Amino acid sequence: MNKEQILERLWNGYTAITPSAAKINSLFSELEGSKIANDHIAIRTFNDERVCIDVLEKIIIKAGYQAIDTYEFPVKKLEARHYQHSTDADAPKIFISQLKLEEISEEAQRLIKATLDTVDNSVFQDEELLFKGRVWEEISYTVYETLRAESEYAAWMYICGFCANHFTLYVNTLSKLDSLESVNEFIKENGFKMNTSGGEIKGSPEQLLEQSSVLADTQELEFREGTHTVTTCYYEFAKRYPMENGELYNGFIAASADKIFESTDLVAQS
Repeated sequence: MNKEQILERLWNGYTAITPSAAKINSLFSELEGSKIANDHIAIRTFNDERVCIDVLEKIIIKAGYQAIDTYEFPVKKLEARHYQHSTDADAPKIFISQLKLEEISEEAQRLIKATLDTVDNSVFQDEELLFKGRVWEEISYTVYETLRAESEYAAWMYICGFCANHFTLYVNTLSKLDSLESVNEFIKENGFKMNTSGGEIKGSPEQLLEQSSVLADTQELEFREGTHTVTTCYYEFAKRYPMENGELYNGFIAASADKIFESTDLVAQS
């Protein structure tokens, strides 16, 4: 599978559960009169050996991506890996993070392991796991709430599974709006609510990267105990600045990403 096919399948799965993303993309496409460039795609997982980063990265490595850097998020108990395409500098970057299970409570570890244990290993060994969404059939709202009380990230993974957590509009390529502030205003004018954790804009020109995001979509989901409202995915916006050598900074800022993660926080929707 080549990179174009991977990106298309990730986009299709993402917009299927995040209708606002397709709307936002259309708004900017209409404003610009052209297709919108994507800065990066983010994917979540657990560091269980069956579904860890090393497993999920295989398909993108085959498509020409290579690992560029790693990041740590101590507060959220996460680690991540950043990939760029080896021959196409314009290809979106890919960011895969994973929850370090050994750092969460024994009860949360037990619930996640029990969930993964319900799935046949052949499913996890499928190269296309990245596109399969939630591969465990039944979900419990009690388990979801237990996980959410400790790790919103874990709760999100429990209900959404393997898919793109967000796509990111690359602000540098816009011709009508030249700042992240103007992008945010345009988004709000069109009825979308921003993630304000750590400020509406995370990062700064001095840090060479500014990021913002809308809050995740919500949807009604069937649990064992009945129907409940949960968060799915969201759209991010990024503006990059040149380094001393004149090249644009292509990395990520852990402190900013830490706040972007909170776009799926259900509490923020209230």
